[in-house]
Amino acid sequence: MKSLLSSIVLWSLFLVGLSATVASGAVLDGTQKDVATYGGIALSLLASSRIAKKDPIKSFLSSRPVLWFLFLFNGVVAAAAGFALDGVQGITAAAGMGLVSLGAGFGLLQSRGTRNRGTRNRGTRNRGTQALETQGRRTPTPA
Repeated sequence: MKSLLSSIVLWSLFLVGLSATVASGAVLDGTQKDVATYGGIALSLLASSRIAKKDPIKSFLSSRPVLWFLFLFNGVVAAAAGFALDGVQGITAAAGMGLVSLGAGFGLLQSRGTRNRGTRNRGTRNRGTQALETQGRRTPTPA
């Protein structure tokens, strides 16, 4: 029940932050608009980072097909944003999308490294684990 309640609160905060970011320009002007926009950005980023650490979302985001999509799509958008948008807006969009693409690329490299390590040491890893589990006991417990 606690997990369900925390998920509902996090998703609600994410949606409120996203709404404040998008809709503040239609309702507010000047400094109030800027404060609402930046506050909404901060709230949605904080809530989304907490949501991404929960198990179903975390395993989905770290899967290889999703990482490939994020890497390629955001890389293309970053390159296109540099040409399609002018000035600071283009640079900011290209940099932000490029960072997401690089993060997905590093995730692909890390998942590749852990996959290769797991298959290389398959036989010796189990023997070492069994030795550590039974160390200090007279009779090993069945697995």
